[in-house]
Amino acid sequence: MQRCSTQMTWPRHLWLRQKTVKPTSQITDPPEKEFKAVMEQLWQLSATELANGIRDKDFSAREVVGSVLDRVAAKNPELNAITVEFPEEAVAAADAADAAIAAGENLGPLHGVPVTIKENIDVAGQATPNGVPAFEGLIASEDAPLVKNLRDAGAIVIGRTNVPEFSMRGTTVNPLRGRTFNPWDVDASPGGSSGGGGSAAAAGFGPLHHGNDIGGSLRFPALANGITTVKPTNNRIPVYNSTAAAERGPLSQVMSVQGIMTRDAQDLALATEVMIRPDPRDPLCPPIPWRGSQLDNPITIAVTKDPCGYAIHEGILDLIDQAAEALRDAGYHVVEVSTPSVEEPFKDWFRTLITEMDVALWPLIVEHGSDEIKTTFDYFFQMGEVLELDSFIRDFGERTRMMREWNLFLDDYPLVLTPIYMNRLYDWDYDLQSFEACKDFLEASTYSMAFNYLGLPAGVIGTGLIEDRPAAVQIVGQRYREDLICDALEALQQRCGRLTDQLWAREEL
Repeated sequence: MQRCSTQMTWPRHLWLRQKTVKPTSQITDPPEKEFKAVMEQLWQLSATELANGIRDKDFSAREVVGSVLDRVAAKNPELNAITVEFPEEAVAAADAADAAIAAGENLGPLHGVPVTIKENIDVAGQATPNGVPAFEGLIASEDAPLVKNLRDAGAIVIGRTNVPEFSMRGTTVNPLRGRTFNPWDVDASPGGSSGGGGSAAAAGFGPLHHGNDIGGSLRFPALANGITTVKPTNNRIPVYNSTAAAERGPLSQVMSVQGIMTRDAQDLALATEVMIRPDPRDPLCPPIPWRGSQLDNPITIAVTKDPCGYAIHEGILDLIDQAAEALRDAGYHVVEVSTPSVEEPFKDWFRTLITEMDVALWPLIVEHGSDEIKTTFDYFFQMGEVLELDSFIRDFGERTRMMREWNLFLDDYPLVLTPIYMNRLYDWDYDLQSFEACKDFLEASTYSMAFNYLGLPAGVIGTGLIEDRPAAVQIVGQRYREDLICDALEALQQRCGRLTDQLWAREEL
């Protein structure tokens, strides 16, 4: 590798991120005067690039953390994506990471890479308030399993990201931390409930941002901020909170999952493989390897544009067509076919979940919630009945039939390209504008919530803009085949581009 006149090793992959990208054979090392400016842009790199660059000593973990913290200081005041910052702890961890490299120690796959953790999962010594002022004093005695897994892999936690109250809205605002803004559009929602992490990812506050998902809370922020994520199979990533007052209910156990959001599709596999490592604190997490058996090529991808009774936006249909063509170009066999029902699991997701929430969450909302979250749940209860016990048992039993139908379908079509949200990205307060607006939001989200009920993994990636707001497509896969989904998302991004590059280009105007 050539060197600058300063004798510092030049990270070529960083130079490739500049506005003018040339073939590798035409790249020459930049002059010394440009080196500092480019090093300050380390925050733009993927987790894969950062981990490789730190390991190869192209730059230090301290330089990476410093660049990200500078970016947070410059942009977070206007976005309120990160609610609690750990600058001193992060710098100390970066110094320790650099010392480990100097000592020749074995390095984890995320060595020195910054990450944020959503404020509803435990970080040792920190509060887990979940957007509720009354819970601000809930201090975690230990790291949650996924936080431990990330740290064990070398990741550096730089802060906590915002959530809606009780993590139960499709946008991100609460009376404790305030509102998180979408970096694309001040009036647009950043998504929810992992909207803080989604906004942070798009803004460049490091490459990796934890979130979770019981109905779309990883995937809504991914579409809203023009980034990417994969919602794993249920129970794939271990979860446990020492701050929890009670164990999770049955619906939460089979539908709520943990995951990662990032700008670069190649980072999804890198981080999720780390996060799935089992932990004895979660007896439901299966010890299943990340990479499954090799399928015969070409892999078949089914495409569905079924509106499920909703007036789907033409722009969404166009994005589905473009994604299908890109996947064909990548070598997949792509066919438009009829799938098993999506509407039926969506409707049962809603009915059974609000029944569980009526018992497990509503009493806490009545006692500690704001008027806004109470109104949200009033709308929910108007839209769907709270089931009697016998109906709940029958409905939940039917879930097995729906899962079987989808498993049989996925045996022939291992991946399915679908919409994720069937309309233009909504305003930040859309779900509270009226009962009709809240109902519209949920119905437009049919393709999101149905797959939580079915327990199937699903990835989302921003692929374009609709009326100047990010929009996305979804890829659903077989149980425990997140690896295939991530491969397809990476192929899509290679052909459609990284959407956040368009966002950052606005800063240069």
